[in-house]
Amino acid sequence: MALLGFTPPASEGDDNGRARRLTVHGRLTIANIQIIASDLRALPPAGQHLTIDLAAVERIDTAGAWIIHKLMQDWQAAGVEVALAGESKDARRLITEVGRHAAPLDLHPQRRSFIHARLHRIGKATISAVENTGSFLAFVGQTMIVLGKTLIGRRPFRFNAFIHQCEQIGVNALGIVGLLLFLVGIVVAQQGAVQLRQFGAEIFTVNLIGRATTRELGILLTAIMVAGRSASAFAAQIGSMKLYQEVDAMETIGMSPAEALVVPRVLAMALMLTLLGFYGTFMALLGGGLFVWVSLEMPPVTYIQRLQEVIPMSDFIIGTVKAPVFGAVIATMGCFQGFQVRGNAEAVGIRTTRAVVESIFVVIVLDAFFAVFFSALGYN
Repeated sequence: MALLGFTPPASEGDDNGRARRLTVHGRLTIANIQIIASDLRALPPAGQHLTIDLAAVERIDTAGAWIIHKLMQDWQAAGVEVALAGESKDARRLITEVGRHAAPLDLHPQRRSFIHARLHRIGKATISAVENTGSFLAFVGQTMIVLGKTLIGRRPFRFNAFIHQCEQIGVNALGIVGLLLFLVGIVVAQQGAVQLRQFGAEIFTVNLIGRATTRELGILLTAIMVAGRSASAFAAQIGSMKLYQEVDAMETIGMSPAEALVVPRVLAMALMLTLLGFYGTFMALLGGGLFVWVSLEMPPVTYIQRLQEVIPMSDFIIGTVKAPVFGAVIATMGCFQGFQVRGNAEAVGIRTTRAVVESIFVVIVLDAFFAVFFSALGYN
């Protein structure tokens, strides 16, 4: 019986009904493991004793040791006594180690039921979410410590990085935020006028525009838009730095990545989202005013007077309170996902997507919390 390999090995069987001897020649390496495995699987487990002679083996690696170990297991399972002969010291040690650490292979795993598979996925997702939440909270704590030390002057404040981020987050977003909120103001005014016209209460369209945009839509839609722009940018920038080991280089020279990369982004986002929130609210009111002027024939002066009457100061205060919180959360989430990048460039895309999705999700959850909280305080 022949075993083919890199150097064509051969085996000789000598069966007297009780014992067989298998002599292996050549190289038992991963280069010819496929052929060797096929030949060995073709051996029938006959007789009561098998001796595997490895004296003529030129070289053996882990793959070859596994094949020999698997052959011995199969013959022993068939009731045949198996022994090695002529093996070198290294070959004996390698086969022994493979046997010690080898786990049984289930070539035909039991198929899980639908319910079991779903529960497994839910449990795995839950564990991943808990671990991700713990890592995020630890990152937030580290960022808060560095931010606190920066504010009290124990760490240097990187003013140039802060100004650069203000430009990227705020100035470059004026166009898209203004256009989006302007159109939203028109849509809110149009839909409100259509519904209120049925009750002859078109005048209250101004109330709807003013309260909805200043209290909720202005800052919420601005935060969502900024999260899509800036959270993804933060994750991609820091993730690329992780891949190119720039973050490791910063730590090597004694520079804190949180101080250089996170704090300027968090402070710039908190400030610029507050300003963008006011800007977006103004653009929404402007779009709604244009619609009521054209469609409802309400003069701009009357529209402004009605806004002053129906919008309480508490709505501006609530929007001002929410904006920096949303900004800090968005920036922290984007930076956190950037620091989680591992492996290759594909991880950058995955983490960038997660930064956008999770930051928008957290912003909406926080907005709902603020709505319930301020309503409980009596600011309706």
